[in-house]
Amino acid sequence: MKNSPKMLYYFSILILAVFFMSLTATSALAFTDVNANAWYAETVEAMAAENLLSGYPDGSFRPESTISAAEFVAITARCADLTPISGQTSHWAANIMEAALRANWYDWDELPPTGEKFDQPIPRKLAVKVLMRALLPEIQGDYNKQSQKIRDFSELNGRYYEPVLAAYEAGIVSGDSNGCFRPESGLRRCEACVLFRQALKVTKNVPKAPTEQQFSPQPVQTLGDGVSKNGWLQVKGTQLCNEQGQPVALRGMSSHGIQWFSQFTGPQAIQNTAQYGANVFRVAMYTAENGYLSNPSDMQQKVIQAVDAAIACDMYVIIDWHILSDGNPMDHVSEAETFFSTMAQRYQNSPNVLYEICNEPNGNVSWSGDVKPYAQRIIQAIRTQSPQALILIGSPTWSQDIHLAAADPLEQSNLMYTFHFYAGTHGKDLQKRLLDALNLNLPVFVSEWGVSRADGSGGVFLPESAAWLDLLDQHGISWCAWSLCDKNESSAALLPGTPPDQPWSDQNFTQAGAFLFFRFSYGR
Repeated sequence: MKNSPKMLYYFSILILAVFFMSLTATSALAFTDVNANAWYAETVEAMAAENLLSGYPDGSFRPESTISAAEFVAITARCADLTPISGQTSHWAANIMEAALRANWYDWDELPPTGEKFDQPIPRKLAVKVLMRALLPEIQGDYNKQSQKIRDFSELNGRYYEPVLAAYEAGIVSGDSNGCFRPESGLRRCEACVLFRQALKVTKNVPKAPTEQQFSPQPVQTLGDGVSKNGWLQVKGTQLCNEQGQPVALRGMSSHGIQWFSQFTGPQAIQNTAQYGANVFRVAMYTAENGYLSNPSDMQQKVIQAVDAAIACDMYVIIDWHILSDGNPMDHVSEAETFFSTMAQRYQNSPNVLYEICNEPNGNVSWSGDVKPYAQRIIQAIRTQSPQALILIGSPTWSQDIHLAAADPLEQSNLMYTFHFYAGTHGKDLQKRLLDALNLNLPVFVSEWGVSRADGSGGVFLPESAAWLDLLDQHGISWCAWSLCDKNESSAALLPGTPPDQPWSDQNFTQAGAFLFFRFSYGR
């Protein structure tokens, strides 16, 4: 059944206009198929006059057509004045899609830069996310108040709570006549335009975000060295400190999944890494993907071998419960309790061992409903055995939603919150989120980052990586880079065929590895 014009008017969900291929001829009306009496006509004409719409070669607007992801992002980019950068395909929108991805308007898996989803209809939930991140990133929505307005809120993936609730808070989205948001549905160009116009009006009344100069304290002076010098780690304010209370920074590598690349978590490989100045090693034990859940005893033994090798090298070592496809940590909380209780009992007297209890929560996951209660259970399991242990906690959206943790942190002490980024995908917007979290006194540990795009490949982004590491160094933030393996992808530190059981030279490193191993001791 088709929606009536009246229903479309009230269905103020999303805003957008459409990217068209060439400029139309001027006339009394900008588009030949827009009736002057149509409910959306005034908005469409105004947007055309502002050069936000250009139309099809035949002069049409096609108001009832569904807008594609590429069209939606492209017109958003016009409104946000986003500069295109070189894309990965020959698609007409590849350059602007690449710029939007790098601006953190959406994530790699939502609209891969390889283009296979560019011409598909964009779901309303993703359209709102793009819109709010591009034009109104400062706005936050009251969960309790705004979620009550959405009759089909249960159908909304937790990944999109923040932008959708913010859009309702700002009055940009109000739902259809039945109070439904319809998160998976597409958008017609006419309804998109009307609400896009409203969003542009809202931007004029929202204060600008703080400038970067407001986040420029004196650089934190940190110590390096290993466990014999620093002892048990503790958290003071936002800073990781040693046993004497002096600021320290850990820098090192994360393994790839030990079910695939355990040869690079052996004694020689870890010793090689330590000899270049690394003082931390992260053991990435996948839970799914043929990892711990498939073979608990074998995976646990691989973890123990890697941890013991790092301890022998006087390094700190992170035991990483590496959830990925099993995105909600509560799905296997009992298994996690058993595993961490066993590990904490084994290493209860070892200041070397840190516990990362949920790598990258993702999917339909919330901080307050899933990650926080999970963390409370696992913290208790660890602290029962090892009261002094430093515990690292992830957050939704692949450990990027640290602002949610900052707004509702756990009450226990000696905790840090993990933050993940990839230099080829994540830029200033995510850097600002990090700085905002620090300003709210959230202690942050970058337990995984890469020099590539978020899929682990797609190039080596050294200037962007250096900018990120300079920011982390300035604030005394510890980090582990992805990943110590010889996989044929640009984030891998080692060239294919590098021997895991022999000493390495600079000739064994990829471009990424040469950069990372140099940065272990940088500035110390």
